[in-house]
Amino acid sequence: MGGDGGRPGDLCRVDPDADPANRVGRELPRTRLYRGGKLEAEGFPVAHISDYLAEPDTVVWLDLCAPRTDELHVISDELNLSALAVEDAVSPHERPKLDRYPSHLFLNAYAVTLDQSSGELTSHEVGAFITERALVTVRADEGFDVDGLVAHWGEADPELAQFGVSHLVHGLLDFIVDQHFTAVQALDTEIEALEDMLFDERPHDGAVQRRSYQLRKSLVLLRRFVLPMREVVNTIMRRDLHVVSAEMAPYYQDVYDHVLRATEWTESLRDLVTTILETNLTIQGNRLNLIMKRLTAWAAIIAVPTAVTGFYGQNVPYPGFGKESGFLASLAVLVVCAVTLYVVLKRRDWL
Repeated sequence: MGGDGGRPGDLCRVDPDADPANRVGRELPRTRLYRGGKLEAEGFPVAHISDYLAEPDTVVWLDLCAPRTDELHVISDELNLSALAVEDAVSPHERPKLDRYPSHLFLNAYAVTLDQSSGELTSHEVGAFITERALVTVRADEGFDVDGLVAHWGEADPELAQFGVSHLVHGLLDFIVDQHFTAVQALDTEIEALEDMLFDERPHDGAVQRRSYQLRKSLVLLRRFVLPMREVVNTIMRRDLHVVSAEMAPYYQDVYDHVLRATEWTESLRDLVTTILETNLTIQGNRLNLIMKRLTAWAAIIAVPTAVTGFYGQNVPYPGFGKESGFLASLAVLVVCAVTLYVVLKRRDWL
């Protein structure tokens, strides 16, 4: 869900072969069990989570896709989750944030992707309940790449898995922030292409304006997702929350640095797009002035021969009236005046 992403038809698909007793959300939940920093089991029923958490040195991850409030209560009672946090998890368009409750934390964030052909930014909302030994992610739609998240955990240093929930939360934040950074880089590339169009010899005024508007719209939307992440990551690193272990602190600091870079980059690109729009208007004005100047110059060149022919078209006698010499004289005056005007205007860069 979010700004432009997540239409109602994009809700997670129902697995027709799944056992209804094991299906909490609209798709078979994904589960993982870590014991002593090692992945021990995955794909087990949700009902077994409480049994696993009763054992020492275990950490559980549960992923739900578009669950209803009553469906989420199945796990909220197990983990003692706040009703307010559960309501936020199923409510669309929540702002990126980190809320603190007595027994857990609630994180809300947005993954994003940019369609470079249209310049449109698509967002997918994800919430996460963070407890001492469990991480529960709640996706608003199937657009969030949960397989990519799992692969991201797998690509991390295997030794980090021993830090349990701290490792899982870091992977989630790092995965989301990496998508923000990728989107900013893609927008930067598109804006550079827009600058090339701006100064192209062939006018692209309409295309530049449409593209600038779409990219600015995407940047404004991206800013709404990127800017609050600075506070989210900074808050989760607080020692009194006991989420980030000392060994994981440098990794969270790295995520925080990426958030700062993405935020600053987004702000600078917004200013750049605004400058491009203003420059395009200035170029259009200069081009119009040049056209008007040329039209005025040609009008002056045409006006002089018109005045000469008008003078010689009088019905009164004048030197050379009715004679060939009079016609040649008028023709000479016409050519000399027109050529003189052309040379003068050309030197002044009016033509």
